Parts: sequence; structure tokens; C-alpha cells
Amino acid sequence: MGTETEYGILAPGVTGANSTVLSTQIINAYAALQNSGSGQAGGARWDYSDEAPLTDARGWQMSRDEADPSQLTDSTGALDAEAVALSGRRGVESDLYNEGPLSTGVLMNMVLRNGARLYVDHAHPEYSGPEVTNPRDAVIWDKAGDAVVLAAARRVGQTPGLDPVNLYKNNTDNKSVSYGSHENYLMPRQLPFNRISSGLIPFFVSRQVICGAGRVGLGPDGSRPGYQISQRADFFEAEVGLETTIRRPIINTRDEPHATSDKYRRLHVIIGDANLSEVSTYLKLGTTSLVLDLIEHDAAPAIELSQPVHALQAISHDPSLQTAVHLKDGRTLTALELQRIYYEAADKHCNREGPPDDDTAEVLRRWGSLLDVLEEDPMEAAAQIDWVAKLKLLESYRRRDGLAWDDARLGLIDLQYADIRPEKGLYHRLAARSQMERLVTDEQIAAAVSEPPHDTRAYFRGKCIDRFGSEVVGASWDSVIFELPNRRRLQRIPTREPLRGTRELTGGLFDTSATAEEFIEQLLGAGA
Repeated sequence: MGTETEYGILAPGVTGANSTVLSTQIINAYAALQNSGSGQAGGARWDYSDEAPLTDARGWQMSRDEADPSQLTDSTGALDAEAVALSGRRGVESDLYNEGPLSTGVLMNMVLRNGARLYVDHAHPEYSGPEVTNPRDAVIWDKAGDAVVLAAARRVGQTPGLDPVNLYKNNTDNKSVSYGSHENYLMPRQLPFNRISSGLIPFFVSRQVICGAGRVGLGPDGSRPGYQISQRADFFEAEVGLETTIRRPIINTRDEPHATSDKYRRLHVIIGDANLSEVSTYLKLGTTSLVLDLIEHDAAPAIELSQPVHALQAISHDPSLQTAVHLKDGRTLTALELQRIYYEAADKHCNREGPPDDDTAEVLRRWGSLLDVLEEDPMEAAAQIDWVAKLKLLESYRRRDGLAWDDARLGLIDLQYADIRPEKGLYHRLAARSQMERLVTDEQIAAAVSEPPHDTRAYFRGKCIDRFGSEVVGASWDSVIFELPNRRRLQRIPTREPLRGTRELTGGLFDTSATAEEFIEQLLGAGA
């Protein structure tokens, strides 16, 4: 599993700032920061050769002529041209873009030492975390992404000729634009996709009560006064589909496994909010993983919503959690009742042959406990859930100053909650006062900025960049490409098995190889 976050970006006081240029500044600033005096250890360029964004899991391929330009994520051509032109117009190449070996042009994409990807996606800086095997690690490397982009933003602010930028871990500018926070899960290829979608839709529609980020304003442009549970709910228009930026579907059908294609599929989830709460991120990934296990074993609850998109938005618009949505069998259930059904099914399934492993037991414990709290009084979950923490803050201001929900000051508080700067962000202030529950330590997060997970192929990818960065000319989720001085051709090392390339399998090769040439020879000889 793994997470992706597109950060909101703003240059305060700069009228008409181009978000693509601001985002490239973030990428180039991090490259300069990492590469200063250290060869190319900060990262490698992205290898697009295995990207296939228009393949649909339902069995067909969308033509490039039909696709919205935002779907063509297998090339950065247009963005590259725009960024180069605009950055040159602003005259900043010598300040940032020409520092270090990675900066022979405007950099749009890089793979980091921790196995993650940092790049410009739809005019936002995006951090895609490395593959992990459990939700606690997902929290650690997701938080590492916040630290990465924060360091880059601070570097931009210190660079002569560049305007300071602020980054926000949220999902909308409240001007009808939404940007994503995605999840990815590895699944067996043989599982029929219609079984995945039917099992997940009611779960995703109701999941927001435990992992919504909260939002001031209703509707895509936020113009209707009120407060809702999810940042993303109002931007979804379909049940199932391939798009991610238009006609957004609850279930995304992109079939791009980034792994052995006849064995695996990658479930690309686009319906989640960007969470700052560690508990919300943990449960978002953990509960979804357990529901996927239910689906794989044909044990998912048989629930069909009458109008899933309407239900998604109706639930989001009611922070009291009292709204009941219609099922096709005539019943009406609240989001908490839907979640309870899934929780009980997962608890029964995971305990059917004895106590589950520790990770699974912890997810189940927290899931059930949080549902109990929400059923008793949602506001008692303020230390665990972003939407409740934010609502509690907003209500305190509303009571103190007599503010209506359409008061612009509440929108500013909403935005400030998502500010990634520890000294400015309201989430960070709550966490510093022990008013938000932490699951991981600052030391773990700091280590994950430069250290990859040890139990997936991300270890191999990250360590190749760390140890032999100057010889790595490209990398992706399923390959690392070396250019070696004594070989005429590039050496492309495939990494299609996500659980190979671990520290256990390859750590010794890194320890005993003095050069990239020696490493490749040992690697090919060992068959690792």
C-alpha cells in the first residue's frame, strides 16, 4: 500500500502567480537541497516507459484523442515547456535551477532516497510515498512527504529571485478546484473488478466519517454556507470511471499495476481526503486493506446504495452523523451503521481461525473503538479525526465572535489548519499541545525522509539512488536504470515484484559493493 498527496500551493501577495511554475520551484529546490555537495544522491529522474494511464480495468483502452489532457500522466511534455518558458521569463534559472547535477533543465520529476516520487502533477507538487506493507508505515512515510515539501518550500523562500511559497495539505481552493489525495493497494489480478467496485462503494461512501478532513462551505465552490465532513465529496460525479480530474468516480478504474501485470492489479483510490491526523491516515489505509481482504475472500457485506454519489454528499453535509441513506433493498442506514456492518464483517473474518496478527488486531481495535465514540458523541473524537478537530476549533471561534458559517474568517481558519508549517498550521499547534493523538515519533518521520522501507522493493530503489546516484539515470516503481562507464548500453533493472528488492534480499549486496559496476555484477549473479 502507499499514499499520494497533491499539496495546495500559494505565493502570498503575488497576483497571478502560475501554480505550475511554483510547483517546479518546489521540486528543483528539493533537488538543490539534496544534491548540494553530494553528487546525485538526492534523487533520479522518472522513467515513463511503463506508464499506461489510459488502460481501463474493465477491459479496454481509452484513446489519447478521447482523454482529457490531465489523464496523460505518462509524459510531462506540455508542463515542461510551460515551466521552462515561464521560469526563464522570471529570470530565476541561475538562482535555483542550475544548482547541482540534476539541474541541467527545469526538473519536473524525481525519485528520492527514501524510495518516494516527488513531481509536478496537475500544477501541484505531489509526493508519492514508497510502497509499504502496513498502515503504520504508511503513516510514517506519508508524514515524511510533509517534511520533504516543507524543506523544499523553506529553500524556495531562501533563494534570491524567488517569492516565498506556502503549502497546504488540503484538497480544494474553494473556487471549484479540487486536487487529490490518493491511495494505492496491491491486489490479485484474478479478482473480478465488478466484485471490487460493488464491495467498496458503500464502504467508501461512509468511510469519510473516520477519515474526512473537514471543510467550510458546501458545493464545489464552497459558496453555500455550512460545514461538511469531507474536502472531496462535492467533487464526485460518477460511481465508476477512469478519470481522476473530471467526472470523478468513487471507484477509479485505472489499470496500471506497476508490477507483474498478469499477477497483480493496483487499486488506485481517489476518494480520500488529505489527512494530517495520524489516526485518520492509519485507519484510512488499515480499514480499506481489511475490506479488500473481505472482498478477496468473497466475505464482503452485500450492500447496494440506491444513489451512491448523492449518499456520499448527503453524509458529508451532516456533521451530526444522523443522515440515513437509501439502500436498494428499501432500508435506510447512517454512515456509522454502514461502517459498523463492515467492521463486524472484518472482525469476524480476521478472527475466524484464531487471533489475527498484531497490525490487524490494532486496526480492528481502533476502528471499533472510534465507531463507539462517534455513536456516543462525535465531538469526543476531536483528538483522532481531522474533521472533528477542525469543527471543534471553528465552533470555538463562532461562539466567541458570533460568526455565521459564511463568514470569511472561518474559511481562513479552515485553510490555516492545513498549513504544513509547524509554526503556522493549526493542526500542528494542536499536536504540539497533545490535543491530537500521535502514532509515530518525529524521529521516525525524520529518518523516513532519507531512509526507504526495508520490506518492499522501495528499499532497492532508494538505496540505488543513495549509494550510486550519479550512475542512476532513471527510475520508476518497477525499474531502476543505470548508466555505467564501461558498458555501451543502459542497464535497466526491472523491479516488478513488490516484495523483492528488500533489505533482507539485497542489503548485503549494497554493503559489499564499492561501485555501481560491482553492484550490478553481483546483483545479476545473485539473481536478487
